[in-house]
Amino acid sequence: MTDTNPKSTAQIAGHPIHPMLIPFPIAFFVSTFVADLVFLKTGETGWATAATYLLAAGLVMAALAAVAGVIDFLGDNRIRKLGDAWMHMVGNVIVVLLEAVNLYLRYAGGSDAVAPVGVVLSGVVVALLLFTGWKGWEMVYRHRVGISS
Repeated sequence: MTDTNPKSTAQIAGHPIHPMLIPFPIAFFVSTFVADLVFLKTGETGWATAATYLLAAGLVMAALAAVAGVIDFLGDNRIRKLGDAWMHMVGNVIVVLLEAVNLYLRYAGGSDAVAPVGVVLSGVVVALLLFTGWKGWEMVYRHRVGISS
């Protein structure tokens, strides 16, 4: 049987790598926001420090997920033709840029950078992740990207 759906180019034994990696930056970025909120509530600087480490880990994992995502995006012309794929990619690039700025501000300003700018950036990123995650699921469930026929 021939696979008629858009294929994931970055794969291991037929399993797409990108969906294996994306839960990590999502978990790290959402946890950054939660740690920010706890820091604002308690004032304990350990939470601000934890948020900074979570943010850095999220950026590392986002870079790995992005490599697999770009390979998939470039590997099948049908994926590049999907509006959902473009919105997913551009949205996630914005997420990474915002979190890179967030990390820089925290590195330069310490726990003082959390309120209000850091927590606002973290909240905006969580909202953007809801959108880009929705677009990612649209690609899988509506356009059947990476689904075997």
